Amino acid sequence: MSETTPPQDSHDDRTSATSPATPADLEAFKQAFRRHAAGVAVVTALTPDGTPVGFTATSLASLSAVPPLATFNIARSASSWPALAETDRVVIHMMGSRNRDVAQIMSGDNAVRFDGEHWEAGPHGLPVLKGVTSWMVGRIVERLQVHNNAVVVVQIEQGALGDEDEALLYHERSYRTPGDPV
Repeated sequence: MSETTPPQDSHDDRTSATSPATPADLEAFKQAFRRHAAGVAVVTALTPDGTPVGFTATSLASLSAVPPLATFNIARSASSWPALAETDRVVIHMMGSRNRDVAQIMSGDNAVRFDGEHWEAGPHGLPVLKGVTSWMVGRIVERLQVHNNAVVVVQIEQGALGDEDEALLYHERSYRTPGDPV
C-alpha cells in the first residue's frame, strides 16, 4: 500500500498572514511547551562594571562531552542579555528542589536578584549560587543570533557538585519536583 501526500495549496492556513513563520494558533504552540517539563538552571555573569546579573534557563542542554560544551537560549530583550553579549565567562547552576526559592528570586525582579545571602563571589569574581546541585564555570565560545533570541555556546572549564537533590522542574508555568500533583 502506498502513502500519498495531499496536494499543497499556495496559501497554508496554519500560518499567519503577517508572518509565514508564526503559527496561526500561537497559543497552542505556547501551551505545548508549557506542558513539556524542563529542568531548571540559573545562568549568572558580570556586567563590564562588575555588577552581577542572572536569569533562570530551562533551555540548558549538553552539546558535547569532549570538549565539554553546553548551550542555553536567551531573549535578546532580556535584562541579562547586554552583559552576556559582552562577557567572556558565565556560571551555569543546576537547581534542585531545595533551590525553588532561589529559582523564583532569579526569575523575578532584576533589581533584587542578588539581594541576600544566596550567592557568593566565585572564580573570576563571578556570582555562584549557594546550595545548588552543581555549578560550572564556562567560557562563551559562540553566540548565535536567531530572530530575537540568542543561542549561547559555553565551554565548561571548572565546577563543583553540591549535595544530591530531587530535580527542580518547570512545568505549566510553575516550579515543581517529580511527583508533585499537576
